[in-house]
Amino acid sequence: MKISELVKKTGVPKETIHFYIREGLLRKPRKSSVNSAEYNESYVDQIQLIKDLRDNYYLPIPEIKKIVKNYKKQSLSDQAVSQFHSKFSRPLDRLLTTAVIGRDAFREATGLGWKWLSRAIEWGLISPESRDEEEVFSADDVAIGKLMVEMERVGFGPKDDFDPEDLKYIADFIRGYVVSSFNKYYESNIEKLCSGDYSEKAGQYHEIISLFFYYLFRKYARKQVDRLLETRSN
Repeated sequence: MKISELVKKTGVPKETIHFYIREGLLRKPRKSSVNSAEYNESYVDQIQLIKDLRDNYYLPIPEIKKIVKNYKKQSLSDQAVSQFHSKFSRPLDRLLTTAVIGRDAFREATGLGWKWLSRAIEWGLISPESRDEEEVFSADDVAIGKLMVEMERVGFGPKDDFDPEDLKYIADFIRGYVVSSFNKYYESNIEKLCSGDYSEKAGQYHEIISLFFYYLFRKYARKQVDRLLETRSN
């Protein structure tokens, strides 16, 4: 593609792309003529990664260089995961994302269709609160809605023979764990929970256990995928 198309696809100005090339963040493109160069799809992914690192993490050029260098060494699968994290794990989202009022606004924010929004509410995946006769969706609900859309985009939707109701069983399992842990650790310490110090620590524990769930699932999922691929190759 020409640089004009690359600009259109990434939203990054031509001058900035040339700057990235001069700084070594992007390799020099193949020249198609004296005044023209050709870019492939890999430039789109790398520019988007650089843009996200600058916009969301405010990293200096030397640090971005290190990340881009490691990114190029990754497998295509790991590169896709890196892009996914860059898209969904933005630090500012925790500060800027607010509650969404009404299903129309929720669908606009997430891209989730009417049918699956209704199902997600029915299954308890998304649980709006009622305030002044309006449905209010939390930032967590918005994130879950976006992730449901992303799952279908990468090939895990109804048209791909994936049953979305499986998400209900995941939610039921996690809900059951949360309820039992609260009964075990919090109800017996309800007096402490009312103190600011204990409440702060409880909030920290919530975040830690959430990350623990994430990395544990990621670890086991990777092992299972590797095992299945190994079995198929034998």
